[in-house]
Amino acid sequence: MTSARACDWVVCELLRTHHNLSLEEAQDLVDGLAQRQIPEIWHVAGKKRVLRDGLDFKQQVLLLCYQEPEQAVLSEDLFSWVKYSNQTVFERAVLTPLHKKRWIEYDKDAETVIISPLGIKEVEERILKPATT
Repeated sequence: MTSARACDWVVCELLRTHHNLSLEEAQDLVDGLAQRQIPEIWHVAGKKRVLRDGLDFKQQVLLLCYQEPEQAVLSEDLFSWVKYSNQTVFERAVLTPLHKKRWIEYDKDAETVIISPLGIKEVEERILKPATT
């Protein structure tokens, strides 16, 4: 059971016992209060897709790397996941500028990308924050 489901269950039980409601009535109240959380990234068939609208390719790359900050991601995977049209241009127009800003470490030889502490800060302050306001 996820923590969100466990919390829903606890709230449901509190409502049910405190207000002498049936289980169905309490669950209907909780369901009405609960807001379904849509993930920022969808894992599907061995791929990842950014579900958040309005992000440019650089922001998508940062978000994808942010999800697992301790793991390097293959640049080829990032290219595929963000659906960029040309891998060479992707590396030049997306990965290299992010590397120059020190938001990612892009190892051209190993063809891997890992997010830096500055990249993590960028995601938390500029990419994820608007979604919560």
